[in-house]
Amino acid sequence: MDTQGIRDAARLLRESRSTVALTGAGISTPSGIPDFRSPRSGLWAMVDPMDVASLDGFRARPRAFYDWFKPLARKMFDARPNPAHLALAQMESAGRLAAVITQNIDMLHTRAGSKTVYEVHGHMGEAVCIHCRHTFPSDAFLDGWLNRDELPLCPDCGSPLKPGITFFGEALPALAFAQASTAAAQCEVMIIAGSSLEVTPAADLPAHVLRRGAKLIVVNREPTYVDRHAAAVFRADVAEILPALADEVTHVVV
Repeated sequence: MDTQGIRDAARLLRESRSTVALTGAGISTPSGIPDFRSPRSGLWAMVDPMDVASLDGFRARPRAFYDWFKPLARKMFDARPNPAHLALAQMESAGRLAAVITQNIDMLHTRAGSKTVYEVHGHMGEAVCIHCRHTFPSDAFLDGWLNRDELPLCPDCGSPLKPGITFFGEALPALAFAQASTAAAQCEVMIIAGSSLEVTPAADLPAHVLRRGAKLIVVNREPTYVDRHAAAVFRADVAEILPALADEVTHVVV
């Protein structure tokens, strides 16, 4: 591990009056949740994402989506927060992190103890009716779907329920993205953890941070478009680097 790099990055965090984290799929892969876009994951290997995971595709063939999504959903519900999630919660608890902006839908940041989490691609905790737009907690439908293959249907009108996540062709949750944009506009340091920054508009936030003169700390195995402008880059496991950063920045010398 790059001990000096950790110390230098921790100094930036200690000096920052407002730090936010932007996280992607890579922060949850140590919890056993595959990356949608990785060639190794296979999630897009056998299907056309625009067919099974677009809003139009879901409206036309909701069962095709649920059949494809079931193995991934099982992994999400069985997953536990890993040391990277816990490290961000630790930093927030110590007053070193203002918010987590996440592209993930697995809710692991909240389960790890993070309080201020902006889920800009939605989350699996809710389901919304595609006809009457009523929203329901997803827990009420999970057992029937996962264990008895029952298509989740709206109890009010009988139409299919869509998970509260952003599909292709669908706008991001307006409030969550507005809150995320405000947090990014106010930060002095942004930690990018487990994201290759390929999915807009969330991937544009670090560019806005740089234009204001704020600092970036990148923790990601693959290159990102901001690496050459970042104050620190760790091409390593988020579950190793983030805990080391959290321990360094929250350590109190008595």
